[in-house]
Amino acid sequence: MSESPNKPTWRVPTRQSVRARALRRTLTNAERIVWYGVRAHRLHGTSFRRQDPIGPYIVDFVRHAAKLIVEIDGGQHFETEHEKHDARRDVFLTAKGYRVLRFSNHDVMTNRQGALEAIGTALVASPSLPSPASGGGGEAGASGGDAP
Repeated sequence: MSESPNKPTWRVPTRQSVRARALRRTLTNAERIVWYGVRAHRLHGTSFRRQDPIGPYIVDFVRHAAKLIVEIDGGQHFETEHEKHDARRDVFLTAKGYRVLRFSNHDVMTNRQGALEAIGTALVASPSLPSPASGGGGEAGASGGDAP
């Protein structure tokens, strides 16, 4: 039997999937705070994935339908070499159509609600793709039509 042409195929190298799994088990306190706020449809009824591979990178949190990535950066991200790496990473992810929101660990730890509100605002502003389950994809789905 042949694969359906509409079925997505994920090709994630084994090494990268093992690394992503390890990162899911060892969240920082700031990542844990954000994950608690966005998991299980808690933020505007949307679902996020955590430590998800996209191309050669593993992003902290992603809402694929909204093309929104949330990164929580520790102190090492403010060193010159890490800033250059993050800039290359952001260029790659932006080219794939994603918007990247970055928060420092300190921002999340001292202003949890503000970080979650900023993520929520970005979600509301995101043009999400219509869901096939809600009848999206056609003219009515793309324009909002009768779909919820």
